[in-house]
Parts: sequence; C-alpha cells; structure tokens
Amino acid sequence: MLVSRSRDKLINAILYFAEHTRGLGKIKLFKLLYLLDFEHFRQTGRPVTGMEYRAWKMGPVPAALVQIWDDLDADLAAAIEIRPEKVYDYVRENVIPKRPFDDAHFTPRELRILADLAERYADDLSEKMIDITHVENGAWASVWQDGEGSDQVIDYRLALADDDPNREAILQAAAEYEAMERAAHAAHPQRRLAAG
Repeated sequence: MLVSRSRDKLINAILYFAEHTRGLGKIKLFKLLYLLDFEHFRQTGRPVTGMEYRAWKMGPVPAALVQIWDDLDADLAAAIEIRPEKVYDYVRENVIPKRPFDDAHFTPRELRILADLAERYADDLSEKMIDITHVENGAWASVWQDGEGSDQVIDYRLALADDDPNREAILQAAAEYEAMERAAHAAHPQRRLAAG
C-alpha cells in the first residue's frame, strides 16, 4: 500500500530551509518549496510535498500553506516559529526552527535537491528569486499570462519541457503515481495524503 509522507516532508523541508538559508521569510520559503516540488516532479513525475501551487501576481503560492500561515496547524507550530523582524519600513516574517530537520522521510534524490536549492539560494532574499520562479515560459508564467490565470492551479506537468527526452516516461510515472494515490485515498478516505 502507498503510504504518503507528504506532511512530514513538508514540515521537514521547511526545517531544512530554515536551518540552511538566511533570511527565510514567507515568500522565500514559498519559492523554495515550489522549486523543490517542481524540480523533483521534472525528474521523477511526482512532487515532494504534494502541495498544490496557484498562480498569484507575486509568483507561485502553495495555497494550503497560505491558508494556515497566520494560525499554523499544531504539527507545524510544534516545528517552527514565525518571528516578525522589522527591516526598514517593512516587517519580514522569519521562519525559525523549533526542532532539528529529520532526513528519514526523504529519498537521496530529494535530499540532493534540498541541499542544492539551499546552497544556491542561501543568502538570497525573495526579491532575487523572482527571476527564477517567474521565468518566461516557465510553469508559473504559462498559467499567469499577465493575470488571466490569476489563482489558477499550476499543473506540475508544466515543469517538463516539450523537448525533454524523458518527457513521456516522466508523464507515465506521474500517471501511475497519481493512480496509486487515488486508490490509497479511496481505501482510507480519512487519511491526509496531501499537505493541506
């Protein structure tokens, strides 16, 4: 049976980024999670956290996480603190870990992607990451389309380039994983499979 660890992975990905990057506010965190999920999907056909991202003007946003950000669920509140910090005229929310990152929920590939993203964006603030998440012809831009796609779901399949030599194999793997997830959910509807 497929056992979903999406929630554990979400929480621990947040902890990893909080431990390995500086200036981790809400926007930077959202961008890192998006990059993690879409890069892993591009390589394997499935995201790491299972979150749904929506196209907002500021970029891709994990909808379920936005909904609970101001009043974190108990499991998230036990893992992180959101501490406001005044920077000039702006108040930035810093994500502070309350417990250490646990790598037990991750595959070696997921850990490599986490480490690569944390290293690449360790010192960048969210403003510097906009070019990455808003890249022309990228997944967000394909949905956003100058605001016409506002609040629409960003399909993970958009992470795959049309000319990617592995495109069909990744799409087949994605379809198989989604079928297994639906079957597991049908067998245990009370179980939370996604991070929301």
